[in-house]
Amino acid sequence: MAEQSAPSSSAAPGEPAQLHNDAALMDFLYSLNDYTPTIPDELVEHYLSRSGFQCPDTRVTRLVSIATQKFVGEIASDALQYCKIRQSQIAKDKKGHVQAKEKRLVLTTEDLSLALREYGVNLQRQEYFADSIIAGTAKEKSGD
Repeated sequence: MAEQSAPSSSAAPGEPAQLHNDAALMDFLYSLNDYTPTIPDELVEHYLSRSGFQCPDTRVTRLVSIATQKFVGEIASDALQYCKIRQSQIAKDKKGHVQAKEKRLVLTTEDLSLALREYGVNLQRQEYFADSIIAGTAKEKSGD
């Protein structure tokens, strides 16, 4: 018999695999007590309370922090890939004349917007309104 199935497929209820999973979960939750998150607990607690979530257990707060860190990391990685694709297309358009300045990666809002779109977040630039054409560009002179 060349094919083998997972051991949990034929196990009875209360199987040792379930106990192993529970023990691994408890070990993970216990390790959260000693973990120092990248995103501070106070910041996570602030946004959790703004959304109506209250929990005195810091392990839950740190678990949310880890999930947030992973989410932000994935978005940043995807945005970097979009940036590399965009800049490689610019280099191809210039017929292979890559200058030293062009080797530097510049992440734009457009790259970030494309990455966020994959996760269902629609990022649009905020419209800018001014009373007049020069209101946002020139400083007013104060009279002496």
